Amino acid sequence: MAEARAALKWGVERRLEFIEFRLFWEGGVNRSDIIDMFDVSVPQASKDLTLYQERAPQNAIYDKSAKRYVASEHFEPHFLKPDPHGYLARLRSVAEGLIDLSESWITQIPETDIALTPRRDIDATVLKALLGVVREARSIDIHYQSMSRTRPDPVWRRISPHAFGYDGFRWHARAYCHLDHVFKDFLLPRILGVGAVGESGAPRQQDELWQNRFDVVIGPHPDLTASQKAVVAKDYGLERGRGVLTVRYAMMFYVLKRLGLLGDAAKDDARRQHIVVVNRAETEAALKKSGFPA
Repeated sequence: MAEARAALKWGVERRLEFIEFRLFWEGGVNRSDIIDMFDVSVPQASKDLTLYQERAPQNAIYDKSAKRYVASEHFEPHFLKPDPHGYLARLRSVAEGLIDLSESWITQIPETDIALTPRRDIDATVLKALLGVVREARSIDIHYQSMSRTRPDPVWRRISPHAFGYDGFRWHARAYCHLDHVFKDFLLPRILGVGAVGESGAPRQQDELWQNRFDVVIGPHPDLTASQKAVVAKDYGLERGRGVLTVRYAMMFYVLKRLGLLGDAAKDDARRQHIVVVNRAETEAALKKSGFPA
């Protein structure tokens, strides 16, 4: 792969990667595909196809009836590392309307649907301000609506954000709270406005729960059959029936909740809950340390 990429400009390399993407995932590519995707001239697209054949001579065969190049039986990737997760991420982005089909490199998208969650309303002005404060390691006043019993109404408070987290459903800012004098998570949709910027209240290095990580060991549910355990191991990428999730203490609650691993998952129905925490005692202690109840 390195030899094929040698001495290529980025734009050319990108187009050769596109050619290989179409050959690998869709079986073929033609000149108009390159023209439409990259807005290049007809001679340039022809030159790209010729160059691809020179760098990967065994990969593409010209099909006269279809008027396109198709992948040969001896196809081996030179410019693309075939990644199922990458392809499915493109598919998901199209299905969710995050990108247009023309931007995805996919031409024939299979019928796809996504288990949607409500899209959270995040103010672009708020996000832009937070990104600037994180870059400059400063603090900012925010008008925040918490779900606390002691603060039922929105209040202005100062935070020093240093990172962002995503639990699979919601985005939050990880920040030092000048009001409570601890590092906490602030959900972006609950920030109703932003105010003055000032000096940081604490450097990010002091957020030990963000900086430090813990290994959660997972394995198949003990009540599954041998063949079911084998497929669960394949599904979750487990080696010898075990997998390690190295997670930040500050993100542990979200990870365990999303995987259904809060509490003793071994007591749940194996047909519904396929994995359990192997080092459960240590994980419960780590969860308690993280500030969330075990």
